[in-house]
Amino acid sequence: MSKFRSRHKQNTDQSIDKHALIFGLISVFLCGIGFSIITPVVPFLVQPYISNPGEQATMVTLLTSVYAFCLFFASPVLGALSDKYGRRPLLLVCLVGSAIGYFVFGIGGALWVLFAGRIIEGITGGSISTIFAYFADIIPAEQRTKYFGWVSAVVGVGTVIGPTLGGLLAKIDYAAPMYFGAIITLLNVAYGFFLMPESLDKKHRLKEITLVRLNPFTQLSNLLSMKNINRLLVSAFLLWIPNGSLQAVFSQFTLDTFRWKPVLIGLMFSIMGLQDIISQGFIMPRLLKIRSDKQIAILGMVSEMIGYGLIALSALFSLYPLLIVGMFVFGFGDSIFGPSFNGMLSKSVDSSEQGRVQGGSQSIQALARMIGPILGGQIYVSLGHAAPAFMGMILIAVAIPILYKRTLENW
Repeated sequence: MSKFRSRHKQNTDQSIDKHALIFGLISVFLCGIGFSIITPVVPFLVQPYISNPGEQATMVTLLTSVYAFCLFFASPVLGALSDKYGRRPLLLVCLVGSAIGYFVFGIGGALWVLFAGRIIEGITGGSISTIFAYFADIIPAEQRTKYFGWVSAVVGVGTVIGPTLGGLLAKIDYAAPMYFGAIITLLNVAYGFFLMPESLDKKHRLKEITLVRLNPFTQLSNLLSMKNINRLLVSAFLLWIPNGSLQAVFSQFTLDTFRWKPVLIGLMFSIMGLQDIISQGFIMPRLLKIRSDKQIAILGMVSEMIGYGLIALSALFSLYPLLIVGMFVFGFGDSIFGPSFNGMLSKSVDSSEQGRVQGGSQSIQALARMIGPILGGQIYVSLGHAAPAFMGMILIAVAIPILYKRTLENW
């Protein structure tokens, strides 16, 4: 029996298009760098246009929310278009849009220009969901969780390099990380244009796009009515709200609480990427041998909740070592939840629906990341620096039994 499994595994791996796999991994690596390189400097770019610190925190979180707002409406459109016309053209368009968004954000000159840059990037920000659909096309179902783990690890490498590089480039100019993000994204476009193979066979493509399918609210309603994925999506939504809040407010949090500069903030963000590398390289392969996707997802949620608790304590006692430990614990949970979630989600539908489901998942994540920064920013200003972390603990405590009940019903 073991020999049969070994031969089956070998045959499965050989069926994967190596060029497509390499392109996908390079794409997510550059996406990881491009997105994370700007995170340490956002408060410093906003600062010249703001008169008081409280307003600065609000604007920083609103910049994250407006990106997510645009992504929420654009994701189902991009997902449907990729199901009909293929992943390749949509990925290239999305990456060009991201490059333009970075460039506009770097130009600055007024607060509205910063928002314009985030809006442009948000409208074409469906590249991640399209990349996941791309991987779902080229990877057999039984191998997807493993390869989604690879994706997380590669993103982790990018997010380790990105924030640290962004902090260092900020010593030249606060806008320098934006221009660098635009350049590396355009390099990825060039690579994809010449070398990227299409992953979605024409016989598996969507025959017709209806207006209903382009409506994000209708898509959310349809996805949440699917019994095999609805609880999975609801639990992830509750997880993503505080995640979006933490991501949006973290730079301001470290600036206000510990008076950190961009280089230190960048190093702190790099912990998340480092945790991805450690988890996917050493921990996730072992977990997959002894635990199912659903069990790994719940373990990740518990770890994130503990991480939020340590982050809250670091704010209450002004102890940055607690913040560092909390970020490691949180990062571990986040790194194992993502691959297990995407593995469960991709296995729930067939090839013609991958773009729709991944786009819908991206819409739900965008909605959470639109709500999270606004909510987190407001309670950060009104209730104190620890409040967003406490919110994370509460929401995940609600999400865990929802996912657990889903696993009992469907797995």
